[in-house]
Amino acid sequence: MKGHITCTVCPVGCKILVVSKPNGEYEISGNRCPRGKQYAIDELFSPKRILTTSVKVLHGDVPLVSVRTDAPIEKSRIFELMEKIKSISVEAPVNVGDVLVRNIDGMGTSLVATRKVEKNGSPLENCQISG
Repeated sequence: MKGHITCTVCPVGCKILVVSKPNGEYEISGNRCPRGKQYAIDELFSPKRILTTSVKVLHGDVPLVSVRTDAPIEKSRIFELMEKIKSISVEAPVNVGDVLVRNIDGMGTSLVATRKVEKNGSPLENCQISG
C-alpha cells in the first residue's frame, strides 16, 4: 500500500507519503517535523478529531452555544459522543472557555464553550415602578 496524507498539525500542510512494507511496518516520509510523522501514524491506526458542535441554551439570548472538545477524540467515537451531547442543555449565561461537560469521553476530554451567550432578560426586568 502507498498513499499520501496531508498533515493538518500546522499551517504548512506537509504531504506525507506512507508506504507499507512487506514486514508489516510503514515507511513515512515528506514530513518536515516529528509532529507530522506522529500525525501520519495516528491517522493510520487511531484517527482523532476535535469535535465541534452546538449545545442547547436555556434562557439565553440565542438558543444554541457553539462548543468544541478541548482535545482530539477518537474518530470512531464521534457519533456516540454526539448522542450524549444532544441530551445536554446549559443555563445562560455562558462565557467563552466555560467547561460545560468534564470528561465527556471517559478519557479526560472536556466540552468547552466557544461563544458567549447572555441571559435573556425580560424587558420589564430592569424597570422601576414609582407610585
